Amino acid sequence: MVMTKKEHINYWTKQVVDDFDCSNVLYKASYYAQSLFWAHLALEKLSKALWIKTNEGNTPPFVHNLLRLISLTNVTFSEDQLQFFNEMNMFQIKGRYPDYAENLEETVTKEICEEYLNKTKEMILCLQEKLQ
Repeated sequence: MVMTKKEHINYWTKQVVDDFDCSNVLYKASYYAQSLFWAHLALEKLSKALWIKTNEGNTPPFVHNLLRLISLTNVTFSEDQLQFFNEMNMFQIKGRYPDYAENLEETVTKEICEEYLNKTKEMILCLQEKLQ
């Protein structure tokens, strides 16, 4: 069965709420870098859905870099939003490279995590709006 463009977009967006909820659970358990890994994952899925919406194909690039994904769309973002995407990219490494993860875990405080989660929530809403 061939999926429609809308079904492909749905595939990428349907888990975003759960991923962000996982992020908040990890934050409450004091796993801050892991929390931001899941926050990044939510943003990545929405960015891939946005790529699908704005491109001919239905298979987004096999990358995790948020800036790269959104640069391949025709959607504009503010400089602050682009900077936020760039900063969030450091957290996608958490689940992939244990050595880097240990160093990252030592630098992410509760306050830093909370700030990033608040910005992630705003960006999730922004991306969802751009998908409408």
